[in-house]
Amino acid sequence: REGYGLAPFLNDLIAGPIVGIVALPLSIAFAIASGVRPEQGLITAFVAGVAISVFSGSRVQIGGPTGAFIIIVFNIVQQYGYDGLATATLMAGILLVAMGAMRLGDIIKYIPYPVTVGFTSGIALVIFTTQVPDFLGLRLEAVPEHFTDKWLTYAHHLPTVNFAALLLALLTVLIIIVWPRITKRIPGTMVAIVITTALAHIFHLPVETITSRFGEIAGHFPAPHLPKISLGLVSHLASPALTIALLAGIESLLSAVVADGMIGTRHRSNMELIAQGIANILVPFFQGIPATGAIARTATNIKNGGRTPFAGIIHAIAILALFLFCGKWAGLIPMATLAGIPISLHCWQGD
Repeated sequence: REGYGLAPFLNDLIAGPIVGIVALPLSIAFAIASGVRPEQGLITAFVAGVAISVFSGSRVQIGGPTGAFIIIVFNIVQQYGYDGLATATLMAGILLVAMGAMRLGDIIKYIPYPVTVGFTSGIALVIFTTQVPDFLGLRLEAVPEHFTDKWLTYAHHLPTVNFAALLLALLTVLIIIVWPRITKRIPGTMVAIVITTALAHIFHLPVETITSRFGEIAGHFPAPHLPKISLGLVSHLASPALTIALLAGIESLLSAVVADGMIGTRHRSNMELIAQGIANILVPFFQGIPATGAIARTATNIKNGGRTPFAGIIHAIAILALFLFCGKWAGLIPMATLAGIPISLHCWQGD
């Protein structure tokens, strides 16, 4: 209604690829931390990124996998496999669409701030706990399910620390924290990945990489197919699906509120919930994982000039291009680096 011309398109064309570069390592790191293959994070960033930008109630919202889902997704995958996760994600998507249709978006916005702070702080603690083995390069046959058992196992295996992995992880955290003081034009996560991967390759450091653990990243986009939905699991997955829906709703609306404050607009909360629902209904058809609006990526979009949904669509296309043509190079990234990314973002800066 406001019109769209060459000038705003050029701004979106600049912002989109920058956000795509920021989202690339995050999508890989969040997928691995969630217990799925790295390409599933990239596929989610593309499919959900396009869907959220097209249908969002905020014109600048950037969607994709986020750290908030790591724990719930990891637990579902461990107990029920990917088919269980696909079922839970579809259920969550349907719940989100229903919540938007029933105009519950305004209610979610009134969740008390201390509850949100406590919840996100708990997520940060659990994320840190799950990343310790790769951060330290520990040699573990299996990781216990419960929090205290995890830390007891880590303590018992401390003599197996891989100091090369530890140094790369610490360097990753340091770069991500310090780099924004140098420049915000180039994302610190990408700088950290390039530097640590180069060091590991040049000096032949004895560290585990994406390829050594998962094999080569599949450099092709999967054809859509109906996920295997087990009706017998529906009752067991009702609670996890509700958790995913609430997480997606809360985080996306928080991101939209932040965006409103940055560009002086007003988002449509109920349409935002419907957009998140559509995205989470679509991603299981492409072997994706749950997605929502991401505050840090949305803010990056705004700071680099993005003002319309075209920026979000271009960001998703940029991720797809990098996935298809540069996926094999991503396999060289050390696992210690990917452990340092969520730790630095969620335990220090927040996403």
